[in-house]
Amino acid sequence: MVLFGDDTSPTGDGAVSATDTLDPQAQAVVDDVERLGIPEWSALGVESARRVEDEVFAATDAPDVARITNFAIPGPAGEIPLRIYHPAPGETRPALVFFHGGLWAMGTLDSIDGVCRRLATRSGRVLVSVDYRLAPEHSFPAGLEDCVRATKWVADNAASIGGDADRLAVGGTSAGGNLAAATCLHVREFGGPTIESQLLLYPMTDLSSDHQSLSENADGPLLTRRDVLWAHETYLRSPVDRHNPFAAPLRADSHADLPPGYVVTAGFDPLRDEGTAYATALESAGVDVVHDHYPAMPHGFLSLTASVDVADAALDSVSDALKDGI
Repeated sequence: MVLFGDDTSPTGDGAVSATDTLDPQAQAVVDDVERLGIPEWSALGVESARRVEDEVFAATDAPDVARITNFAIPGPAGEIPLRIYHPAPGETRPALVFFHGGLWAMGTLDSIDGVCRRLATRSGRVLVSVDYRLAPEHSFPAGLEDCVRATKWVADNAASIGGDADRLAVGGTSAGGNLAAATCLHVREFGGPTIESQLLLYPMTDLSSDHQSLSENADGPLLTRRDVLWAHETYLRSPVDRHNPFAAPLRADSHADLPPGYVVTAGFDPLRDEGTAYATALESAGVDVVHDHYPAMPHGFLSLTASVDVADAALDSVSDALKDGI
């Protein structure tokens, strides 16, 4: 496993931790958000949380993309909206199927639009953003079913959107990182397209409350322990699902024969340790993996590239990996 990032502060068991203080530019963004007086996601209620999430993470200073197309494909329970970003229409480019975060209960094509624009323009890939079904209206495995279906659709129809079916990656942020990892497990177990790599950005990989980072970063910033535990309860059908590897990819019996991974973690993120654990699990199973850790960053920091220099550089690193092949 290749580990990047400065001052990773190893804890002795392959884990990583945080710096003493949050990056000053990230702290300024956190201060701005806190001045809005927004309660924790778990205290807002689903509908209010969805509205606030769209407002907070609306794209700012996002680059133009040569072609953006919105349409929908047939899904397991109705249409699945997609947004396709093509940075060079007329050229065939590698593809990235991307799943937004939002604790499985929030997030839209608009809330992740800035990240998608930047990834598409910097990596040169055709990016397909997926608006999967959300909990609690659609509990596990509804969202995963939509993500698997969208990935298969892109593989089967890549030429029609200017994509290369032989260079197909999946990725996502937070809960979307969970869905990307679970999509890879699903394809391995039940068949499907060849996935070139999995891009897991501060992913949710477990449904346990035991990880140290959940305690260290219990009060945030930007994501709290209460939010994470609320997400678990909102997403799952029953407690039995906590042990289902398609809900908690870290719980899979084996992580062998999965696509190479690129895992990004942040020091001030409650999800830090489960992302680290997943990178370690891939490496232990013989899967090529890069673990890129940013000890002074909070959860969701790749949405802060317009204001935070470290986040902007991190997105460059992710994009370069997508260019070169993980």
